[in-house]
Amino acid sequence: MGSVGDSYDNALMENFFSTLKTELVYRRSWQTREQAENELFAYIDG
Repeated sequence: MGSVGDSYDNALMENFFSTLKTELVYRRSWQTREQAENELFAYIDG
């Protein structure tokens, strides 16, 4: 982690969310919010 205002502060999370969207969100659609939350939890935890 860098200092406050350093461009590397958010790089890890930006990379994670980019991967999450590419591998999970853009490939699926869900009927309910609960289904989406369960898939998201399984992706992160599993």
